[in-house]
Amino acid sequence: MYRKSRLLQNALHAALGLLSLGVLAGCAPTGGPNHVTIIGLAIGAEGNEAVGEAFNEGREDPTTFASSYGASGDQSRAVVNGLPADLVHFSIGPDMTRLVDDGLVAEDWDAGPNNGILTSTVIVLAVREGNPKDIQDWEDLIRDDVGIVSPNPGSAGAARWNMLAAWAAALQERGSEQKAEEYMEAFVDNIEAFPGSGRDATTAFLDGTGDVLVTLENEAILGIQSGENFEYIVPDRTFLSENPGAATVDASPAAVEFLDFALSAEGQSVYAEYGYRPVSSVADEVDIGVVEGATDPDNPYPEVEHLATIDDFGGWEQATEDYFSDTGTITQIIEQSGIS
Repeated sequence: MYRKSRLLQNALHAALGLLSLGVLAGCAPTGGPNHVTIIGLAIGAEGNEAVGEAFNEGREDPTTFASSYGASGDQSRAVVNGLPADLVHFSIGPDMTRLVDDGLVAEDWDAGPNNGILTSTVIVLAVREGNPKDIQDWEDLIRDDVGIVSPNPGSAGAARWNMLAAWAAALQERGSEQKAEEYMEAFVDNIEAFPGSGRDATTAFLDGTGDVLVTLENEAILGIQSGENFEYIVPDRTFLSENPGAATVDASPAAVEFLDFALSAEGQSVYAEYGYRPVSSVADEVDIGVVEGATDPDNPYPEVEHLATIDDFGGWEQATEDYFSDTGTITQIIEQSGIS
């Protein structure tokens, strides 16, 4: 398992990887037929690395990997601008759509049984050890004595999941769009740190900012595996975060093979060790076992009573227009708060 310094190490490796890959921008994306360059969301680094190691087990000619990780939206735009990639792993669908529109990923990338989803997780609330503020659900996050850490939806896909999770919970609890909007205004007012990526948000929280980190379950589990002292709560009302992955149109053969492995029951069982819930297409075939770092290692992925999905918002295209476009409701709330 990853030790306490692993988060910092991976942040450094990601930065170095971005610098080295930047030299290759505009060149062919592959380092050869048995090489895979992965560009992805910051909090997918550890799981992808572990799946890559499992993929190479027993091979006489192991596949070589290079990678760059960061805020999902920034990574997506970087690929469009020439950052080479064989396989992309993003937080949200629109970051993949950007590459489809640019001809870098095939239009039928989401046609398989998993609908293009490589990893899945849920939104959770990470709190200080012992939960001194007794935070249990979303309503507690708008109390006067609670400070929130969450990434910025302008750059981080994880932030859009967080915002929609808060909105969906408020809508279910309060019963109207107007009251959900009022909740979101109070939620944004309580944000103490608004970093550019989900991993940067975790770092800010671990450095002592805020009382609660709105984050992904896999990120919370990884942090605890790494030796960090905090806890997390899976609220009764939360959101399913499904993260798309695809090989690019010019990907190496090894990248296509790796993606197939990552989506298999064996690959998803490795992701499960790093906090991801298996994708629906193979969920029944995955033996999860004990997951260290989970609130209950023997039952690491409890069923959520009220689990909202992006389909509840009409899909990503509609959700983006309604909430995250320049005139979107959540964008407007953030801008009016001055936090952006």
